[in-house]
This record gives sequence, structure tokens and C-alpha cells, in this order.
Amino acid sequence: MTSTDISTKRCPDRIDAEVSPRGTLELLSQQEVDRLRNVRNSSVYELFRRCSLAVLNCDDTTDDAAEVFARYANFSIEIVHRARGIKLRLKNAPACAFVDGTIMNGVRDHLFAVLRDMVFLSGEVEALAAMKALSAEEEDGLTRNLVFNFLRNAGLLKPRLPPRLVVCWGGHSIGREEYLYSKAVGYQLGLRGLDICTGCGPGAMKGPMKGATIGHAKQRNREGRYIGISEPGIIAAESPNPIVNHLVIMPDIEKRLEAFVRLGHGIIVFPGGAGTLEEILFLIGTLMDPRNADVQLPVIFTAGPGNQDYFTAIDAFLVDTLGEDVRRFYRVIVNDTAAVALALRDGMAAVANNRRASRDAYYYNWLLSIPPAMKSHFVVSHDNMAALDLRRSLPAAELVINLRRAFSGIVAGNVKESGIHMIRDHGPFQLHGDSDILTAMDTLLRKFVVQGRMKLGGGTYNPCYRINAEDSGGR
Repeated sequence: MTSTDISTKRCPDRIDAEVSPRGTLELLSQQEVDRLRNVRNSSVYELFRRCSLAVLNCDDTTDDAAEVFARYANFSIEIVHRARGIKLRLKNAPACAFVDGTIMNGVRDHLFAVLRDMVFLSGEVEALAAMKALSAEEEDGLTRNLVFNFLRNAGLLKPRLPPRLVVCWGGHSIGREEYLYSKAVGYQLGLRGLDICTGCGPGAMKGPMKGATIGHAKQRNREGRYIGISEPGIIAAESPNPIVNHLVIMPDIEKRLEAFVRLGHGIIVFPGGAGTLEEILFLIGTLMDPRNADVQLPVIFTAGPGNQDYFTAIDAFLVDTLGEDVRRFYRVIVNDTAAVALALRDGMAAVANNRRASRDAYYYNWLLSIPPAMKSHFVVSHDNMAALDLRRSLPAAELVINLRRAFSGIVAGNVKESGIHMIRDHGPFQLHGDSDILTAMDTLLRKFVVQGRMKLGGGTYNPCYRINAEDSGGR
């Protein structure tokens, strides 16, 4: 027992404790302490409680957020004032976050990162609300600055570092072979001094980080960065893995995606499910914008032995819906971990030259233009999903936005508590559009099901969507 963690009550899987900050939020003015304490009475408290529970529930393997919240319905967290700062009082917290009554240091860091970001979010609510009255150009500038402010507040922007941050996307529930391949890629990246940024969860988000730790260790690199970027709606289904040493929680999925592409210097995509495809569509839709013709952002799709069909299907879907020209925005490398790392190493040099020539910052891609409709928050509901226009007559730049929103809704219906409740109460989302587009979409999703990429908690997958092709009578 330590002076900073006082256990007062134990039961088989619950614990009560008081936890003090370490390395963050330690030096606070009385005004800052008052602002933190006000979280208890603000609209973000329940968000703070749930995100904190997700962080503390660190050894759980379920990806059903509703089940986690139901199991720990009596969990509470209180910000306690003291003369020199604050501490957190936890009741009925998951015992897996503690060793002999003392919270694990990594979990403590993540817990106070949640507090830091929730307090910052509470101070940015007015800015988020103000977007509704802005023009598209004004909103674009505001979100760039908002994402920048979140990342800066989290201490993630490092002005003196050259480009070396690789964003890795992929499934959180994957097989052993896919996990080992993502770990092997991370190892090759680590050997070359590259840092890792992921969605911070398990699976393909953990593998590259774990591999990079070994690569960094062999090179005696003690400054490795393992950045996790999450958002409140998904963190409970993808709790931060223990390797993450810098955690930030963005306000919503769109800000999270924008943070990835503005913070990262290159992107690797591993096999995943609907969420991974949503990320791909956000990325491709951004790179397709003519304003980004001169922006360097290397993108690699990669899969290990036995999984090459995954990106064959993704490539076919992208070409079927967006046209052949889409292939110039990514490169597919199959079963060659060193080739992936070499491509990113060379890509870092190209990014550095590009940023110098354009006078853009190394640490934040200010000049990247994200279509306003792509990063405008999409509220998932049955009406909004049914209203999505998925027709060939749309320009590709508009179609890709609607496709991204469709997959965002499918992700919500699969793993987010609010979406799961919508499906339970009102049935599957309805998707409408041209037969060839919906058929390509449905074919890909069915392949995900066959490959086990859309299962929750090991159970049978029940589709949260229904396809309605306008020219074929639906299916």
C-alpha cells in the first residue's frame, strides 16, 4: 500500500481506492482544481465515468460496451480536492487494474489522460456548438485548430522531431496469425527508428506497438512513442492496450480520424472489419481532394500469408465504387514485413522534403485539406442512415463521403452502446442506393462475416443493416 493508492474495500472483481496523478495534472492552481471539480456537475461527467471505466477494465476481452457498463453499473469516480491538487476516489472499480491494492502505473497514466481530455472537452463545447453557424471554410479552419489544440493539450506535438510517426489501422478482433504479422511489421518499423500511432486498442492496434518496442530496444532507442487516439463512443469496446504511453481522447470519430492524418507521416492498414473500411474511406476521400495533389502521405495496405484476399476484396470494392484512379492513392504489399518498413522509411524522407518545400510543420499537417462534409460529424440514426445517397450518379468525391458515413453507422450498430440500443429497439439500419454499389458493399460485408471480422464477443454476428437496391427491389 502506498500513500497515493489507499484500498479500503475488496471483493473478487471490485475494488475501492484513491488514486493520485503521476506525471500529469500534478501541479495545479486553485482555479484549475475548481474547474476539474466542476466536471462532477457538468454534462461530460457521465462520459468521463464511462471512459474511466473502460481504462480501468484493462484485462477484459469483451468488445460489447453495453455489457461492460451493465456489469459495472455501480462504478463511480469522484474528483477530490486537496491543498496540493486532486486525487480520484474510485468505488467498485475493476480489480484487474490493481496489483496488491495499488493501481498499475500505465493504467494510472491512462486514467488521468481521460480526465485531462474530458476537462479540455468541457471547455471546448462552445467552440463545437459554434460550428453550426459557420460557413464550410470557417468550420474547416475551426476543426483544424480544435484538433491541434487537443493534440497540443495532450503533449503529442513535438516540434523538433523529424517525420517518423506511422499510423497503423486494422481490426481489433483478429486471428493469431494476423496479430503476429502486424507485430512483425511493427518490429521492422522499430528497427528503423519509426514510432507508432494506432487506435490504442487490441489486435492490429496492439501488434505494431508490441513489435516496435522490441525493435526500439534492439536499437537502444529509449524514446519510442506509442500513441493511442480514441474517442468516447468506442473506447469501451477498444480499451487502451498497455503499451500506449501517450493517450488522447478526441470528441468524436471525425475528429479522431482527422487527428490521425494530421499527426501521422505515413499510414499502414492491416486487415480489419467495417471500422477499418470507414478509416480507409476517410483517408481515400481526403487524398482524392484536388487540393491535396502536392501533399505527401504514403499509404500501404498489407496482409500476411493466407490473408492476401482481404485487400484483393478491398481493392475491388474501391475500384467498383470510386473508379480505377483510386489505386494511385495506396500501395498493396503482401507478406513482406521488411518491404513495408522500407516503403515507410523512404516515405518519411519524401514527407520531410515535402514539408520543407511547402513550409508546413513536421509535427502537424496544416496544409492537408479534408473535405468539410467528410469531417462534419455524422449523427448515426435510422433516419440519417436511410437518407444516405449511395448512387453512381454522384461525383466520386461525394459518394465516398456517404460510403464512409454508411460504414460509420455499421460500426456504431456493431460496437457502440448507442448504436446497439438503436438496433435492438428499432431493427436494422436501412441502406438505399444503386444496385451495383449496394451489391459491392454487401458482398464485402458478407466476406467480413465469413472471415469472422464482424463478430462480437465470440458470438454469432447479426447484421445491423439491410440493403435496399432501388432498381432491383431490395434484398
